[in-house]
Amino acid sequence: MIYKRFSVLIIFRIILIVANVLLMSAILGDKRLFFNQIILGLILCIQIGELIRFVNFTNRELTKLFYAIRHSDFSITFKQPIAGKSFKELRESMIDIISAYKQVKIEKEAQFHFLQMLVNQLHIGIIAIENNETITLINPTAQQMVGIEGLKNWKLLQQMNPRFAQEIEQLGEHGKKLIEMNTTGESYFTSAAVSTLLILNKPLKLVTLQNINSEIEQKEIEAWHRLIRILTHEIMNSVTPISSLTETMQTMLERKDGTEKQLSELKQDTISDIRFSLSTIQKRTDGLLQFVDNYRKLTKVPKPSLEKTDVSAFVHSVVKFMEHELNRNNVALHLDLTERLEISLDAVQIEQVLINIITNSLHAVEGNTSPTITIKTYQLEKQAVIAISDNGKGISSKELSEIFIPFFTTKKDGSGIGLSLSKQIMAVHGGSIKVKSEPNVGTTIFLHFNR
Repeated sequence: MIYKRFSVLIIFRIILIVANVLLMSAILGDKRLFFNQIILGLILCIQIGELIRFVNFTNRELTKLFYAIRHSDFSITFKQPIAGKSFKELRESMIDIISAYKQVKIEKEAQFHFLQMLVNQLHIGIIAIENNETITLINPTAQQMVGIEGLKNWKLLQQMNPRFAQEIEQLGEHGKKLIEMNTTGESYFTSAAVSTLLILNKPLKLVTLQNINSEIEQKEIEAWHRLIRILTHEIMNSVTPISSLTETMQTMLERKDGTEKQLSELKQDTISDIRFSLSTIQKRTDGLLQFVDNYRKLTKVPKPSLEKTDVSAFVHSVVKFMEHELNRNNVALHLDLTERLEISLDAVQIEQVLINIITNSLHAVEGNTSPTITIKTYQLEKQAVIAISDNGKGISSKELSEIFIPFFTTKKDGSGIGLSLSKQIMAVHGGSIKVKSEPNVGTTIFLHFNR
């Protein structure tokens, strides 16, 4: 509607100009109407100037509107329009647009302040870094953890806390790791996570920091309680019968009045009982010594000697070593190996891990009509994975939470150190071991190696 009225006014002005030009051309050359020609010429100049002003008025006001929007300057005012209802409506529309943008800006700033207040209340440290240079957001928790306040430049933070900055940069665009911090005079562990977003075509790196020292301490206490409970149980199982048998033998060798029996007083049955008791004590002592030796193995995992190894060839060598056991138990083996996948590992230690896992799988598939073990290797982001699956009886959810506890076992003759030792070996390799299992369906154990 505004455009239609504007067009009508333009056409009306053009018609007046054309009429003036036609009138001038009609009297042009007539010396008697010389002054009339001058007057019409001046009127023509005024008409053309007024047309230009009429058009430029709208352009200037629109330019002011666009400039205000671009620079978020909502204090701008618009001139009173020249005659014409269309210009009044245009001015009112521009004022409404400015008011709407102003309201949006106010709401945006209110949301930003609310978000900032919310972030400041979090007990998790948050740092937002734009273009690996400008720190656009850092909450008080992060400032306290990093030991720097009011910093807005990442390069400066690198100079003031180089160790922390180096740990974050090693994570790249995405990653998570445990960092030991020492900014308050006390050492504590922080879980650091990095993710990168693309906002308005600018990379924004978001760093989150969480103090997990209390959680780690709680887990350590729980681990010690579990270990002490297992150690106590195992030692008592061995010491109790030893104590009982020793007391029984003492009774056999004493008279009723407490004096020692002579050799001639001992019957053959008594001697046989004593020999049996001594044999039992020896077996329980050997079992206790073996238990202590297994515990020693768990506490002394040697530092791995890492070498670049082709995973496919390595798995084939382990399978060849276990081939006899697989055939003896009529277990089908399926291999799905990724070619040209290399990782750094200690072949001796990881071979022991794979043997432990395959041996557990052999026990799991006992009684299955078509026992099968599958070994698969693949790359997952920046990690190489070896997955060993079986279609055995699976592991219950309760047992699944305890299988990595030292000396925990579900096998009658198991030592309970296989998976615990495997977990420690993977830890010293900088990797991890994960288990996924479903009763009566099967179990899969994943070995994750950093590349």
